[in-house]
Amino acid sequence: MMKFQTYTIKTVCSSFLAIFLMFSVSSCLDKEPGDYIGESEGMKTFNDAEQTLTGIYSAYKSSALYSGYLTLCPDIQSDLVYAVEGNTNVYGSFWLWKVRSTDPEIEAVYASLYTVIGRCNFFLDQVADLRASLIDDEEITALDYYTGEVLCARALAYSELIKTYCKAYDPATADKELGVVIRTKWFEKEPVERASLKKSYEQVISDLEKAEELLDAEYDKYNSYYFTNAAVKAIRSRVALYMQDWETAVKYSTEVLENDVFKLASCKQMITSSQNLVDYMWTNDSSYEIIWRIGFTTTSYGGALGQVFLNFNKDRTYYYPDYVPAQWALSLYDSSDSRYGAYFKNTRCGYENGLEWPLLFKYSGNEAFQAAYIYHVCMPKPLRLAEQYLIRAEANCRLGNYSAASSDLTKLRQSRYPVGGNLSVNETNFLEVISNERVRELYMEGFRLHDLKRWGMGFERTPQSCSQPDGSDLVVSKDNPLFVWPIPRNEIEAPGSDIVGNESNR
Repeated sequence: MMKFQTYTIKTVCSSFLAIFLMFSVSSCLDKEPGDYIGESEGMKTFNDAEQTLTGIYSAYKSSALYSGYLTLCPDIQSDLVYAVEGNTNVYGSFWLWKVRSTDPEIEAVYASLYTVIGRCNFFLDQVADLRASLIDDEEITALDYYTGEVLCARALAYSELIKTYCKAYDPATADKELGVVIRTKWFEKEPVERASLKKSYEQVISDLEKAEELLDAEYDKYNSYYFTNAAVKAIRSRVALYMQDWETAVKYSTEVLENDVFKLASCKQMITSSQNLVDYMWTNDSSYEIIWRIGFTTTSYGGALGQVFLNFNKDRTYYYPDYVPAQWALSLYDSSDSRYGAYFKNTRCGYENGLEWPLLFKYSGNEAFQAAYIYHVCMPKPLRLAEQYLIRAEANCRLGNYSAASSDLTKLRQSRYPVGGNLSVNETNFLEVISNERVRELYMEGFRLHDLKRWGMGFERTPQSCSQPDGSDLVVSKDNPLFVWPIPRNEIEAPGSDIVGNESNR
């Protein structure tokens, strides 16, 4: 069997140099596949296929996705942070729970995910004909592997659309709830209407099953910029958790956790004189536990995740955060938890109100970027091993396997504690314990709003030091329609659209 290093190294170089394409159209379902291959020319050669794949990975760099809105807005909307008095009002509609279908963030997330899907469809519509025309066995083998990557990319994009713009999955009603618009073709016209939630998830699972067959686990590696067999399984376990398919969640998370390629970053192991492996994962975006990350360089990168939490580049002297961590979340960490030191740093801000607070330094920026005077930019890490421990623990609790869940939670925590870290769950406390541990581990990684939605939980804010009065005492009920983002108005009103909006659209 051919080794893919020759091809993947070439693709690495191409993707690093790729320029992110920005565009604006009346409907995100009508777009070009990118500036890599002209639609009229099609995907005629193996090199064309590589360039199309590069365009797919480039689309994931968008600041509307993991390096920006898709990660930040749901957690800002939740109970994890407070707007600071005197902030710039960035993401204000999310903080205040006044999200509208015309908000640029709502439109950009939707459009950017369908950009990924469109580029995937462009590839998949032509790959069979291209494969039949190739005579080089190594190129044929590589093309099959690339097809697996594209299927995984499409599945992930659809899963994010479902998670964000649809209700939480209930197996009893999923066939009656609204899902997303399913597009699987580039050259054929398809109805512009929402499938059911059940059908939408079936599309995700179908793509993942095909991708799993095509992506050989031999090429799994940590810190990967590309979708691998392990990435497919990590996405599958997450999707299964959201679908309340506990057995499948355990099955796939176990396959990832038993993969010898990956291991948790341990605070007990130093990588520099001042940084342990947990610190280094966030300051340098590198770790044995990263399953898939977005490939940024100082000449090609997306958004700045840390901007709203620090704003150091305002005068390069003081910090002017728009949002600071909620006190209740900070209180979840005890003095032995290395994550507190890796994520937060007590800082006096530049505001006249004299705010001094533990600011979020988790996204302060990759050290190589900071050396180039690029602040608050780091590589998003959408798939990490830590999440797989949390997924398996929660799924096992739902199955009544509390001992197994306790073991997973303890193993995760012991990697974050110099000593100790044991944690146990039982029938009465498991949801609270897991909820708190997901906050500690996944703080501001874009999970909290969706967790609250699928658990059927509301929340209440209580004003804290120097917080903006408006929104600091907000009470959100578990059935608030804005747990589900509105479908962008321009998509509903686009010519030929039969898209039905969400309750939050009304």
